[in-house]
Amino acid sequence: MLHPNGQMAPRRADAVLATCGALALALLAWGLAAGRVMPCIVAGIVAANVIVIAGSVNLTPDDTRSQATERTLRVATNTLEHLRGGLTPENAQAICVLLLPETNAAGVAITDAKRVLAYEGSFNVAFPPGAENSRPTREVLKSKRTETFYAMDQEMQEPRRFAAGISTPGNSFGVIVPLVVQDEAVGTIKLYYSRDRDMDRTQLAIARGLGMLLSTQLSSYELDAQAELTARAEVKALQAQINPHFLFNTLNTIASLCRTDPMRARSLLRDFSMFYRHTLESSESGLIPLSQELEQTRRYLTIEKARFGDDRIIESEHVSEGIGKLQVPSFVIQPIVENAVRHAMRDAGPLSIDVHAVIDGDDVLIAVADDGLGMTEEAAQRLLGSGGDDAAPTPVGSGRNRGAGMALKNVMERIERFYDPGSGVEVVSRPGEGTCVTLRLCGAATELAAIAEED
Repeated sequence: MLHPNGQMAPRRADAVLATCGALALALLAWGLAAGRVMPCIVAGIVAANVIVIAGSVNLTPDDTRSQATERTLRVATNTLEHLRGGLTPENAQAICVLLLPETNAAGVAITDAKRVLAYEGSFNVAFPPGAENSRPTREVLKSKRTETFYAMDQEMQEPRRFAAGISTPGNSFGVIVPLVVQDEAVGTIKLYYSRDRDMDRTQLAIARGLGMLLSTQLSSYELDAQAELTARAEVKALQAQINPHFLFNTLNTIASLCRTDPMRARSLLRDFSMFYRHTLESSESGLIPLSQELEQTRRYLTIEKARFGDDRIIESEHVSEGIGKLQVPSFVIQPIVENAVRHAMRDAGPLSIDVHAVIDGDDVLIAVADDGLGMTEEAAQRLLGSGGDDAAPTPVGSGRNRGAGMALKNVMERIERFYDPGSGVEVVSRPGEGTCVTLRLCGAATELAAIAEED
């Protein structure tokens, strides 16, 4: 039996070498006992050759693993694209079509934990797509170990065994590899063979490699999905923080304006409605254009001006051309501006809030600066390390501190998730002079350039 690369099959080569070695040792023992020099020399030469040949044969598994690795890497990019949507019948079918040519198998199937999702191959299988998993498949899902089978999909067989030299028609032989995500078997990949001799070491190495590849890619998809859910939960938590501080004061302001300035009350009610509609939509959208985030911030300030007075809040924007198209997480500027209004405003006099957005090499910098009460350096650092309201620092001259740490830490964590390493938030503040919060979005300028090319 020959390997696909033309070498003698490992099992037969090992047997031949073992026989030759045994004969050489017997001849050497007889020669030493009889005091014969020539038989000892011949036996020594044979034994040396056996050692050399055995060394070269033992290289075969390494060559096999190398071939399997190359094949696995070749399909990695294509399978990753399909697994970004998870283990669905459509994705599984596309992957089966991709994987079948990379093996000597007659068919490839993919299952989830309960049923067959897809199959691609040259003959009919006993368990087609949509069917519940066979007993061998359930055994692999339970053990989370790669297994080979004779009469692979027969319900009454004892799994994990096949005998060399047996040849039966149909899908009699196969290997089933578990797909494991976070130590849980979520599915399998099944390779069918018409003959047992088609299942050599290369095929088993390929099957295991494909199983590890798909498991890794599914794990990556699960992590991305969990990160997305976490990000949405964080936005909803931020909304819950914003609503109680803001809702009733705004409604009271509108109610007062209905008597003194009905037209302004009507305009403010429209802004308030758009503000909350955008708040609800943003919790589901994830990334939005920077221009949309700035517009939401302006709506917030319009409402707060109606509450405190137009002369109490003075805002300005300095946004470099084209940056407004940059995709950013929702609620990264508005919560910082709200913190300034809630914590930095003095009892009398105006509060100036300036928003800057510029390109800095490959990065984008967004800064929100105010000239309010400010805080100590220690308090500013605690802001970024704060996990909730209790840890939030007390701005100088103000006891209205609840939520500041939660909001800023929320912003920081989402920026770190969406942008390149090095992204984050910096807080610089001086008591009595004001505070500047800077967001560094690493790699965002590259994304902007790509957006500009598409336009």
